[in-house]
Amino acid sequence: MRVLLDTHVWLWWLTEPERLTDKALAAIERADSIPLFSVASSWEIAIKYAIGKLPLPEPPDRFVPRRLMRDDIDTLPIEHRHALHVADLPLHHHDPFDRLLIAQAQLEKIPIVSVDSKFAAYDVEVIS
Repeated sequence: MRVLLDTHVWLWWLTEPERLTDKALAAIERADSIPLFSVASSWEIAIKYAIGKLPLPEPPDRFVPRRLMRDDIDTLPIEHRHALHVADLPLHHHDPFDRLLIAQAQLEKIPIVSVDSKFAAYDVEVIS
């Protein structure tokens, strides 16, 4: 089963897995699970690192690819249809990164693992 990881979920899974629920951990770690990490999350991490809001043990251009490879996490690219679908979403959530993740989850028909309560307002399966 493919699941899209919200940015904070991926970071917590790496550094503070105790912050995730058993259900979220199971969705990531099940034998038949295929966790996906969106390019939107890489973009979010790079911006937050650059403005000093996200400390990392090494720059994001090394941190993200190394962890994805180490943990065998697949990447979900951003396609034009994903970006353009954001215009069709109601404004329940104003974070552009999260809106893009929601659009990707909807169009790819995959659940998203997130603890963000605003995701529940959208037509998307949320595993929290």
